[in-house]
Amino acid sequence: MSRLQVVSGKGGTGKTTVAAALALALATEGKRTLLVEVEGRQGIAQLFETEALPYEERKIAVAPGGGEVYALAIDPELALLDYLQMFYKLGSAGRALKKLGAIDFATTIAPGLRDVLLTGKACEAVRRKDRAGRFAYDYVVMDAPPTGRITRFLNVNDEVAGLAKIGPIHNQAQAVMRVLKSSGTAVHLVTLLEEMPVQETADGIAELRSARLQVGRVIVNMVRPQVLDADDLELVRDVPRTAVARTLSAAGLGGARRGGHAERLVDPLLRQADEYTARYTLEQEQRGVLDELGLPMHELPLLTEGMDLAGLYGLATRLRKQGIS
Repeated sequence: MSRLQVVSGKGGTGKTTVAAALALALATEGKRTLLVEVEGRQGIAQLFETEALPYEERKIAVAPGGGEVYALAIDPELALLDYLQMFYKLGSAGRALKKLGAIDFATTIAPGLRDVLLTGKACEAVRRKDRAGRFAYDYVVMDAPPTGRITRFLNVNDEVAGLAKIGPIHNQAQAVMRVLKSSGTAVHLVTLLEEMPVQETADGIAELRSARLQVGRVIVNMVRPQVLDADDLELVRDVPRTAVARTLSAAGLGGARRGGHAERLVDPLLRQADEYTARYTLEQEQRGVLDELGLPMHELPLLTEGMDLAGLYGLATRLRKQGIS
């Protein structure tokens, strides 16, 4: 399993939830995982029902078996201050630049620099070791930007090419790219069984591969329970209305006489079956499209009662049972 796990997906697919569940799954059995947020939405804090994350690595959960999940919300301005201190030893001068607005100005006019800082912080955590020479984290999971921006975001070397041909910024971008394009990094795409998310997933995979970024897995989120299978649906299409009414009556739902309660239930019930058939057909078609991508695929259920911490742990357990560990 790659040590840097990048999670992307079309907006609305639940990529932040999947990233959090993946971090928990990877931390099981004594592992340490760092969950990194780069978009400033504090989605991780909401999922783990904790206060807003500061710009520091903080333990937010304990996984089954004693593993630990840490989280970091990367602030581009503070990351740039770290960068200035690391390479130029600016210290208080860097903080003065922040007060003058120079930091925000720099990351605004040079968006490629912003991506270098965000990805660079995550890559530093991947490479970091303790005094005994052991990695500080077994895994780093990044809740990355949506699929439409993921390739450009990760391909930071191209982004800074016009900013610096040599020097510390160039060297930092090169170091980041060595991590991002190594076998130790994998980009996972989260999707739903719907046409637009699946198409965006396919397009995103093609772009990532073109940029020589390693694609990991496709994770289908919010999968609805299967109430009827193909044989059941065929039976529903062929069964006469009168037979449905008699069955409802036999189940105690009113008399089968014309106009009776059971007969009034037939049309709504068959309409619901038609709607389910359309949904089932669409989902099967989209599964076929995803299968053709040739990547490992995992499915997570739709939690009809909403997401809470217990639900998040449940999703992590499902990922582990499906071979993510």
